[in-house]
Amino acid sequence: MQRRRFNTRLVASVGAAVLAPLAAGRALAQPAPVEGRHYVRLATPAPVSLPGPDKKVEVIEFFWYECPHCNSFEPLGEAWSRRLSSDVVYRRVPVGFTARHQVAQKAFYALEEMGQLDALHKRIFAAIHVQRQRLMTEQAYVEFVAAQGLDAARFESLMKSFSVATKANRARQLSEAYKIDGTPSLGVGGRYYTSGTLAGSLQAMTAVADHLIMLVRRGG
Repeated sequence: MQRRRFNTRLVASVGAAVLAPLAAGRALAQPAPVEGRHYVRLATPAPVSLPGPDKKVEVIEFFWYECPHCNSFEPLGEAWSRRLSSDVVYRRVPVGFTARHQVAQKAFYALEEMGQLDALHKRIFAAIHVQRQRLMTEQAYVEFVAAQGLDAARFESLMKSFSVATKANRARQLSEAYKIDGTPSLGVGGRYYTSGTLAGSLQAMTAVADHLIMLVRRGG
């Protein structure tokens, strides 16, 4: 996908000869991911927000609820994030490429403000990709939240609030800083990013990110 276009497909054949070593078992010798092929080094570092001195590396998952590849990556990313070392902080950032992306972005941050994001994050993916609900407008999200038994009026108010607008604006600035042009993508330490397209598969993307985390720890 080119910048600011919807992500409709991953490139199916991105260097099969390179993907095989990435997908091979850890027992086999593996060449390191290659800069410019499997990941990108940012010319200008992106801002990093670490919650405490015990956290050394920030990993950001850039996603969009309507993206089918983000839906596929959700269980992979969750399982992978649980295996990360204690010095790594993992967080999700919804992209806001277009007005349609920004609706989902505001819904994400409104739910975060309500303390309901963990409860509804997976349900939104399921609603869109399994139940085929068309969550494309603010009103559609309001109705969805009401169906979950939550305070729909408060949710609607939060979607229009200054706090949510501020978070959404920061998310868009961060996407710009990482030069994200598709989802899902992983930004690492404000210095690198990779994606399913670059890495060759969603599974390989986490393997490349493991390498990037190591580089950040080493100051690379």
